[in-house]
Amino acid sequence: MRFKSLGSGSSGNATIVEGRSGTQVRRLLIDCGLGPRQLATRLGESGLAIEDIDAIFITHEHSDHVGCMQKIALRHRIPAWMSHGTYSAIGAPDLDGLLHVAADGQAIDLGAFEARAFTVPHDAREPLHLRCSDGATHVGLLTDLGHATEHVLSHLRGCHALLLETNHDREMLSVSSYPAFLKRRIGGAYGHLGNHVSAEILRAVHHGGLKRVAAAHLSLQNNRPDLARAALAQAIGWAPEQIDVADPRSGTGWIAAD
Repeated sequence: MRFKSLGSGSSGNATIVEGRSGTQVRRLLIDCGLGPRQLATRLGESGLAIEDIDAIFITHEHSDHVGCMQKIALRHRIPAWMSHGTYSAIGAPDLDGLLHVAADGQAIDLGAFEARAFTVPHDAREPLHLRCSDGATHVGLLTDLGHATEHVLSHLRGCHALLLETNHDREMLSVSSYPAFLKRRIGGAYGHLGNHVSAEILRAVHHGGLKRVAAAHLSLQNNRPDLARAALAQAIGWAPEQIDVADPRSGTGWIAAD
């Protein structure tokens, strides 16, 4: 299994997870927070086209995650998975039979691998994130939450690769020009993960089989890649250069989980 961020941040989020079983290849697009042309361009740079996407999963209703989902799903007849709360929050659009309702603990069978949804604490209607597995290899994808519950941690344990939110550095956030209410929202229990909290999560789920870690959803104003790398690397005794960082515009390269 492998995954690739196509871009991660407040300007738009999208991640491809790819699994293979024999000659079968299946690809899941997690979030679609880009414009159609931008999505097509970034897929092309990754060696893919929109037609190579087998399913879309939307984590929650915020615009930087939903983006062009409806247009892409309808135009290319791609099934779209999301929670009932997310679907209601985006206005219950007509998806012409392509909607599949996801729920906590539910496994989405994609043939070459499965994606299992789990709830997270975030200021959205019914946010879900995913653990993807082909039975031998496990990938955890976690962004947009304010803290990690034991339920969240249980879905990250045993993963061989992780995409983990490192939204802000708490010192940078505290002195930023953001209004006080926004600072409270971002740093709150239902906002976004700071580097220090992400490091604690990574330390709690680290094991000998963990091969790759990518920091994601970095704030352009309140974080820096070197700070995110340093926090995560220090938590598990890796060198900073071993931590990948998803760029808001270019994402990451392909990250193999084995």
